[in-house]
Amino acid sequence: MDDILPCVDNATAQETLSRSKEVTSELVNLVNQVITNASNINFAPNFTPLYYNQSGPLMPLLCNPFHPDMTDRQCDAGEVTLSNATQVYGSFVCQVSPSEICMTQGRLTPTFYNQVSAGINVANALYSYAPSLVELQDCTFVRETLSLISTDHCPGLRRYSRWIYVGLVMVSFAVMFSLIFWIVYGRERRHRLYTKELKALTPTRAPPPGQALALAQIPEGDKYN
Repeated sequence: MDDILPCVDNATAQETLSRSKEVTSELVNLVNQVITNASNINFAPNFTPLYYNQSGPLMPLLCNPFHPDMTDRQCDAGEVTLSNATQVYGSFVCQVSPSEICMTQGRLTPTFYNQVSAGINVANALYSYAPSLVELQDCTFVRETLSLISTDHCPGLRRYSRWIYVGLVMVSFAVMFSLIFWIVYGRERRHRLYTKELKALTPTRAPPPGQALALAQIPEGDKYN
């Protein structure tokens, strides 16, 4: 399998998975810092640029799926999961004035919401798809899929594959023998043509001078008796 597909070793695959977990955790922490230190605080109007007239119910924190040691973590009550965070936080968006100040109740301006949503989408993609991508990276998914096909869906796959292999070997031998016979036939045919041409080009030997003189002295009628 490793000779056919560009697989990586298990250590490299696990390192990739570990890095993806770290990035996911850092993105979640960054979003929670924005919520805790900006969105959920009612700043005074002179406290720019963090003031944009935040008001209304406080935003729940985003659930971090990993502990600091990157082991799996269960979400606490009230936390929002990565899968539906953008929908939940969308209800906290306010309408803003041209100067980006909330004119209605809300904890996020559309600009802040887009930035928070971008981080959440990246974290959710890494959390959801990184394990599958790692399985593709070290060919685990391919091995499991082929094993499943061979075991459950194609019980006669090995037998039919063996027949195909034997048939291909027989065809290969037939082609090889055909080439050998064709080479032998071609050489024999060229040899016959060469012999025939050689005979055609060989001149007829003239009789010796004495014999030619004797034949000349024989009367014309006696030459044919």
